[in-house]
Parts: sequence; structure tokens; C-alpha cells
Amino acid sequence: MYVVAITGGIGSGKTTIANQFAALGIEVVDADLIAREVVAPGTPALAAIVNHFGPEILTEQGLLDRRVLRERIFSDPAAKSWLNALLHPIIRSEMLRQCAAVSSPYCLLVVPLLVENRLTELADRVLVIDVDEATQIERTCRRDGVSREQAEAILASQANRSERLAMADDVLDNQSGTTETIRERILALHETYLAFASQQAPQV
Repeated sequence: MYVVAITGGIGSGKTTIANQFAALGIEVVDADLIAREVVAPGTPALAAIVNHFGPEILTEQGLLDRRVLRERIFSDPAAKSWLNALLHPIIRSEMLRQCAAVSSPYCLLVVPLLVENRLTELADRVLVIDVDEATQIERTCRRDGVSREQAEAILASQANRSERLAMADDVLDNQSGTTETIRERILALHETYLAFASQQAPQV
């Protein structure tokens, strides 16, 4: 399977771009969705988290309380390291499993923290969705209802723009141009990826 990883900072528009590839018939594997699925009620990972942090890490409905968990790991580096050591291998394994099951000509793997978690080797090609930091902050504040300070803190915890661009095979400017010009860029990339995937496909 030919895998194109798509990444970008918060507010860059990864989901919107991925949805446009999906509309072209490309199957999408979403790391954020997988990260939620592996800690659903009844999973071994959730049981391990409750055992480590205590029952207060759950909501009244028995779900993982992500807000409480974020507070715990941001104030305790050791706790963050423990959580990453537990979840990253599980998430990675499930991403690989889902990519292998894709039936479209190529697979789009959406990984927001691709660079930070050194996962570029999972993909044949890396597409970075690029906007400037001011746009990221403005979009994040509007979308998530957070303060500018909170948005800036999130940006500071991620790889910076230059670090992402350094890992890119392709860059999609999701800031300049109209909706139509951005769609034209997506269509051009789609044709490129179809060509790469056909070159990799076994000959029969």
C-alpha cells in the first residue's frame, strides 16, 4: 500500500483537506480517531490508565476524562512519558493495520504529530498543510473557543513551521488563494499520488 502522510500544525486545516481527498475516493486513516478508539471503555489501555492514575481519570459515564488527563501529564513529565510509552505502540500498530486494509489506490494517513513523534518512516510521502502561525492562532481561537494565550501554548508544544516543512515531500498552501485554487492544488497532488502508487503496485 502506498501511504501518503498528511500533517500540519493546529488550525492548518488538515481535516478539511483530508475530507477533500476522501471525496475523491481515497480512504483515510486518522491517528486522532485511533487514539480515541484505543482508550474506549473496555480496552486494556484504558484499564492500565485507570490503574496508573486512579478512577478520578474517568468521567461519570466511564469515559477517559481527557481534560483531567491533560492536566496530569502537563504538570508531570514522568506521567507523560509513561502514557506515551503505553499508547504510542498501540496507536502505531493500529495505524499500520488500517493502512494495510485500505483498498483505494493509495492511503491517506492523517497524523497531526507526525514530526514530533518521528513517524515519517510510516509513509512513502509526506504532505504538509502549511499556514502561518498568525493564521493558526486565529483559526484555533475561533474554532475551539480558546484564548489567544491557550492557542499560543498549543503551538509552542508542537513542532514549529520550519521543522514540519523540512520533513515535507509536498507542501499544500492552505492560506493563500480561493477555495477553488486550493481544490486545484489537491487535484494535482491526487494525480501525482495516483501515479506514484501505480508505479509501486506489483505487476500482474
